Amino acid sequence: MDLLRSLPLGLYLEQPITWLHHLDPRVKIAWLMSFLIAPVLANPIWRIALAVLLVAITVTAAIPLRVWKQQMGWLLMLCFFVFILSMIAPDGLGADSQRRLPADEISFIQTATPKPGVVKSAATQKLEATKPVSSQNPSNYRYVLFHQGPVKITRKSLALAINVSTLLFTLIYSTNLFLLTTAPEEITAGIESLMRPLRAFKFPVTEVALTLTLSLRFIPLVLEEVQNLVRSVRTRAINWKKLGIRKSLQLWLMVAERLLENLLLRAEQIASAMKVRGFTSPNSHRVQWHQLRLKKSDWAGLVSLAVLWGARLMWGWES
Repeated sequence: MDLLRSLPLGLYLEQPITWLHHLDPRVKIAWLMSFLIAPVLANPIWRIALAVLLVAITVTAAIPLRVWKQQMGWLLMLCFFVFILSMIAPDGLGADSQRRLPADEISFIQTATPKPGVVKSAATQKLEATKPVSSQNPSNYRYVLFHQGPVKITRKSLALAINVSTLLFTLIYSTNLFLLTTAPEEITAGIESLMRPLRAFKFPVTEVALTLTLSLRFIPLVLEEVQNLVRSVRTRAINWKKLGIRKSLQLWLMVAERLLENLLLRAEQIASAMKVRGFTSPNSHRVQWHQLRLKKSDWAGLVSLAVLWGARLMWGWES
């Protein structure tokens, strides 16, 4: 088991290089924040459109099917189950609603208080009594869309299922697609560039960017230590049934303690390497991992983002 290769989320695709790789990280961060914010207070059609747009971006970027299947297969399955459970779950309207006022107040007043001196014949009264109500107020509206046995689907439960499943897919997959096509150094460089105006308020922008870079570089080390400890436990062929619950917990506590010691040792080694190289402050010892420069494709992405938000503000509101 190789955790560095089999982890379904957060992997960076080095080959092949797609057009998403060539975009400026600041543009991709703007698109990512738009995908995270746009579903808020949006109607179901707009939420479905965002999910379809993400799939279209993945297809046009020519991301390999093996990566797409590994990255999005389980997510589609999860969203499908969430959609089914939310659709057949009770919608919260357990009480039967009843109008406080009559549906047709004018006809109710006329039938309740007839005009003096007007006497209707028996045939007319019988015809009005047998006249169906639906002919007075024709409508095809149905709140309950499907009801068969214990399964009941209403308009509210269907809208809730669409909102929850599409929101889950958009939030997770947009972030995953961003990490798939953006290197860690590009992410930190883009965040540092976007946070540059905060320096006027004496905010440590460079220190935050350096901390983020070290954190992203430290994640593979954590996975490697976890992988080594899991392999060391497997090679000993421990009989867990004979150990029992208490001794098994003690053994896993020892493994967790060893993992913490190894991680602290790795962190100390990184700190010692920075000191040996004369690192004193981020401003005086900076390594430019990525040169930020907007190209024609980046400006096209920004224009497309403006069009997206224009459509969102005009037609995307929840009614």
